[in-house]
Amino acid sequence: MQLQPITIGKHTLENNVVLAPLSGISDLPFRLICKKMGAGLVVSEMVACEALIRDNLTAQQKAEFHPEQGIVSVQIVGASPKNMAESAKMIQDSGADIIDINMGCPVKKVVNTYSGSALMKDEELVADILESVVNAVDIPVTLKFRTGWSEEIKNGENVARIAEDKGIQALAVHGRTRAQMYTGSADWDFVGKIKAATKLPMLVNGDINSVQDAVTALEKSNCQGVMIGRACEGRPWFLGQVAHYLETGEILPDPTLEEQKDIVFEHYNLAVEHYGANKATKMMRKHLGWYTKGYKYGNEFRKDINKIENAEEVMDKVSDYYNALIKESESN
Repeated sequence: MQLQPITIGKHTLENNVVLAPLSGISDLPFRLICKKMGAGLVVSEMVACEALIRDNLTAQQKAEFHPEQGIVSVQIVGASPKNMAESAKMIQDSGADIIDINMGCPVKKVVNTYSGSALMKDEELVADILESVVNAVDIPVTLKFRTGWSEEIKNGENVARIAEDKGIQALAVHGRTRAQMYTGSADWDFVGKIKAATKLPMLVNGDINSVQDAVTALEKSNCQGVMIGRACEGRPWFLGQVAHYLETGEILPDPTLEEQKDIVFEHYNLAVEHYGANKATKMMRKHLGWYTKGYKYGNEFRKDINKIENAEEVMDKVSDYYNALIKESESN
């Protein structure tokens, strides 16, 4: 496909495929792996603005970045224009390149604080938050949101117009309402209606699980790029596969088992470096579950590693598991 490069402020993305902010998943180690695997941009997991202002350690870790991740986009969430602006200024001062605002998270604990997708119900507050954040920083501000709160309040077009008016420089839209959560199907056609309401560069998000999904989503939405989230769990190379196809029309194979083993080891070592061995061992359990999903003896492997507290022991188990898979594949 012929896609125009995506430019956000002074930054032009390396390609048109972006890792979505995923709470509890798109931490620094995962972002570094996804960037190395071919993502054009990787966005941090959402950071609560109040927690960042309070110097909360977890919030600080979520907002951390590394030069190797390329352009640094940090996502913030909150309902107070003042606090959102203050946290955005803190993130800018730490060296980030882009501030991303979350108005799409559907989970109850976020919505109950009138943050995330709950803001879609109050367009005046949307405008106030966007204006406050844009005026507080000198770096570009982007916005991620849903098609609406519900079928009755499906106001994504209005939110896109407000965003453009308030100085937001790029958008990403998940093709569901908050009421849908993650059920049903992403409405890429409706994302196209939102795209038609604005001149801003825009990413389509939701249900992009294959290269063909990416192509169809782009065709239906008329967006300039795709934002991919859950489909990267256990296969961070998927971002690079999509980017390669959009640029060349060629479908890349999955990494070999040997290459996948190396990716898992690198990911685990980055987690240990970032969190320390004890926390990394717990944080990586879900990732190891995704990496080994669908492979022979995967259930037994996951049960074993979920009982182990020592990072070195876990990595020995990972090595033994992949070596067994490689040996069996070579004998077939």
